[in-house]
Amino acid sequence: MSQPTGLTEDQARGFHKVFMSSFMGFTFVAIIAHVLVWMWRPWL
Repeated sequence: MSQPTGLTEDQARGFHKVFMSSFMGFTFVAIIAHVLVWMWRPWL
């Protein structure tokens, strides 16, 4: 059955898997960047 987005259930699950992997990777890189900047110049 097609979802309101026009994707099938399998396509939606595949998209969600890629989206979450990308989001977690971005979040990890952002955390590392913040730690490195904090070690260089603490802002608090």
